[in-house]
Amino acid sequence: MAITASDSFGVRALAHRVKGPRYALLGWLYATPTALFVIGLFIIPVLLVFQMSGSDWPLFTGNQGWNIPSNYQHAVTVRLFWESIRFTLVYTVITTVFLLLLALGLAMLVQESTRWKSVLRTAFLVPSALGLASASLLFYVLYSPVAGPFSDLMDSGGFTFLGTPQGALWSTVFLVIWRYAGFYMLLMLVGFQGIPDEVYDAARIDGASRWNTFRYVTVPLLRPTFALTTVLSVTGSLLAFEQFYILTKGGPDNSTITVVQLIYNVAFQGQNNLGVAGALSVIVLGALIVINVFQLRAFRSPAER
Repeated sequence: MAITASDSFGVRALAHRVKGPRYALLGWLYATPTALFVIGLFIIPVLLVFQMSGSDWPLFTGNQGWNIPSNYQHAVTVRLFWESIRFTLVYTVITTVFLLLLALGLAMLVQESTRWKSVLRTAFLVPSALGLASASLLFYVLYSPVAGPFSDLMDSGGFTFLGTPQGALWSTVFLVIWRYAGFYMLLMLVGFQGIPDEVYDAARIDGASRWNTFRYVTVPLLRPTFALTTVLSVTGSLLAFEQFYILTKGGPDNSTITVVQLIYNVAFQGQNNLGVAGALSVIVLGALIVINVFQLRAFRSPAER
C-alpha cells in the first residue's frame, strides 16, 4: 500500500512527538558548552565594557559611580584620538586592497591543475599557521638594524625598516600580507570551487574571452566570497594591535599608533582610566557595526537589495 504525502507527514509528526523531548534535551546539551563560551568570553565582557564606559572607573580604585556622558566627551578629546583614527583607516585601506588582490591572484594560480598545485597551496598557506604575535617577533628580528639579515644593506643604504613613519607602515603591511595571504587565498579558492563548470562552458560556447569570463562570470559569482573576505580584513585591520605593539610601539613619534593601541594606552599607561578606555571601545564597536553593515549591503546582488 502506497503512503501518501499526508500519511508521511503524520508519521514524521508522530515520531517528533515521541522523540522530541529527548532530542531537544540532547540538542541543549550539545549547545551548552558553546553557549557558556559565548556568554563568558563575549557577552559578559561586552556588558562590562558598557558599564565601564558610563562609570568613573580608575584602574587601581575600581568603580566610583556613574558619570554619563563624561567619559564619551573626554574620549574624543584624548591626545592622538583623531590621529589614531586617521592612521588606522589608512592602514585598513592599504592592507585590505593589497591583501585581497594578492589572495585573488594566488587562488587563480593554484586552482589550475598543475603538478605543482599542491606544493604551492601548502607553501602559501604555511605562514597562516604562525600566530600573529610570533610572526611579528620574527619580522622584528628581520627588520633589526643590529641583528637582522639586512643590517649591512641598511647601513650602506642609510635607511631603516622601522625608523621612519612610511617605512614602519609599509613594513607592517608586508608582515600582515605575508601572514594572512594564504588564509584569504584559501577562502577565495573555496569560492572558485563553488562556481559550476557549466557556467564556464556556457561562456566559452558564447565566445567570451578569458577577461570577459572573469569580469562577467567569476567576479559576480564570487560576490559572497568577496563580502566575507572584505569584512574579515577590514575588521581585523581596524582592530590591529599586536603587530604595531611589537614592531613599532606606535612610533616613530606616535605615527603608527592604532585605535586599539590608544585604548590600551589610556587603560594601562598614562591615564590608567578604564572608564575612558571603555568609552573608546564602545565607539570603536559602534563604528565596526556600521562599517560591516555598509559592506554587507554593498556586496548584495541587485536582486537582494
